[in-house]
Amino acid sequence: MFFDFTDELRAAGIGASFKEHLTLLEALDRDVIEQTPEAFYYLARATFVKDEGMLDRFDQVFNKVFKGLLSDYGQNPVDIPEDWLKAVAEKFLSEEEMAKIESLGDWDEIMDTLKKRLEEQEKRHEGGNKWIGTGGTSPFGHSGYNPEGVRIGGESKHKRAVKVWEKREFRNLDNTKELGTRNIKMALRRLRRFAREGAQDQLDIDATIEGTAKQGWLDIHMRAERRNAVKLLLFLDIGGSMDPFVKMMEELFSAATSEFKNMEFFYFHNCLYEGVWKDNKRRWADRTKTWDILHKYGHDYKVIFVGDAAMSPYEITHPGGSVEHMNEEAGAVWLQRVANTYPATVWLNPVPEKQWGYSQSTKMIQQLLNDRMYSLTLDGLDDAMRELSRKVG
Repeated sequence: MFFDFTDELRAAGIGASFKEHLTLLEALDRDVIEQTPEAFYYLARATFVKDEGMLDRFDQVFNKVFKGLLSDYGQNPVDIPEDWLKAVAEKFLSEEEMAKIESLGDWDEIMDTLKKRLEEQEKRHEGGNKWIGTGGTSPFGHSGYNPEGVRIGGESKHKRAVKVWEKREFRNLDNTKELGTRNIKMALRRLRRFAREGAQDQLDIDATIEGTAKQGWLDIHMRAERRNAVKLLLFLDIGGSMDPFVKMMEELFSAATSEFKNMEFFYFHNCLYEGVWKDNKRRWADRTKTWDILHKYGHDYKVIFVGDAAMSPYEITHPGGSVEHMNEEAGAVWLQRVANTYPATVWLNPVPEKQWGYSQSTKMIQQLLNDRMYSLTLDGLDDAMRELSRKVG
């Protein structure tokens, strides 16, 4: 069965090497977990899944190979006729009436009773206190009330369910979904190139042991700190149509700040022009000339623009097209200068990719950057980091 498991994982695109297979067997042999199906599931997941975007695939494979192992009442789709669960009216009870409704008992009793109800029930029920239905006081169903029970379908009302039995649905761990800070950090780690930099202030244990063995006395060796040597320029579009994406931008900024020691960031609005800024409160009083950035930071820097690329096309193509000031040169000129100076340049767009075709300005910026625009999803960010890693800069 374990060999079937690894074969199915590989077929689903999850790296499952022979080494990992042996690691799992060794962990089981040494009794590192409790002898429960749930503990085995988490051990197997920790062994084989290295990318959070693969968690959903792993769950599907695990369910296929070890069907029914986790629980008789697990996350498999519920085979209950839909009309049984159609809520016509919700049950509204006073606090006194709620207090009179008794719980079935402990977990085992609730699950055993549910199993019996499934075997016995033959039709839809509404407003009752026993069968699976809606709007009543039964511990099974939805849109009613019970001190504790199993919600089947519907939405949570009283936050009392001890278990939710419905079709398994995953959202946040899908490769096509937007990112949280932790997922962003994982994707950014593709853009790593470690080097020893700075003063030699860290003890090199291996070299010290080797030197001491050769010399016959304590021979201490020091080394510089190992850091991510990638240098990054981050340009963030703020204000206007970017307001709905503030949370996503904050998560990206937080992840990038912790991941890259050699990072500089600047703000712009809609399109890049002759000036950018570091402090939104002083954006007009304290601006940095874009020319100064191009001359200060070397060609080895990677550049990431983040913005929705939604603007008037004139802001890209015409002098004076900016909505905020009279720009002497078109935005396209400045974007081309950056792309020419820094071969490793990409644009991250928080707007779903399927909507890009409806925006003329988005298509124009895509063209200016030679199609190096990527969606701000796990897959998109991963592709962007691969592109930056390929560029020698």
